Amino acid sequence: MENMAPQPLREEHVRQRHLDRLVMMSDGVFAIAMTLSAVELRPELLPGKSLLETWATPLGIYFLSFTVIAGVWYAHRRTLAHLRDVDNVTTGLNLLLLSLVALMPVVVRFLLTDPSRRINNAGMIAYGVAMATTYGCLALTWGYPALYAGLAPHVSRRQAWGWLLEYLFVSVVFLAMALFGLRLVTLAVLVAAAGVVMRIASFWLGRTGKT
Repeated sequence: MENMAPQPLREEHVRQRHLDRLVMMSDGVFAIAMTLSAVELRPELLPGKSLLETWATPLGIYFLSFTVIAGVWYAHRRTLAHLRDVDNVTTGLNLLLLSLVALMPVVVRFLLTDPSRRINNAGMIAYGVAMATTYGCLALTWGYPALYAGLAPHVSRRQAWGWLLEYLFVSVVFLAMALFGLRLVTLAVLVAAAGVVMRIASFWLGRTGKT
């Protein structure tokens, strides 16, 4: 038999491999985080508590965790669907986002079970900061590859800016929630107003930037 020389991999094939691995890694972390939301359920039937009271908080933690993670996954799915390649920076930002997603069940549990929440709003502050950071990282995960690195060539810049502002709007709203928990009411209102402006701008850009 003739010795066949190994054929070099095409650049497009290599890029697709990198993107596929990133997608698989991301979906795996999202799936595990959603599963952990259910694993964390620990209802305890104590004397004097009804079945509904026993299950109310654990189920609240589960459904809120699942909904939050699913919302991030939904937006993240759109991001990866429009990328044609990934580089080291995009990969690093994506891993940072996944690390924040994995923490979400713990943050939600703290929000709903913090015994001092009526006094110092620690749960609200932690939840607001965690969500603001997560969606801020989601914005970077889209903004860098689409608007700086040119890794989403089939998306117009208007549409890309519209999606970026959409993610930043959610981040800013949760930042306002954390500021409200810190009793910085005036600053929280100003930040929330800025978020509304971002959402209006994102909606306008989305309508005028469709390809």
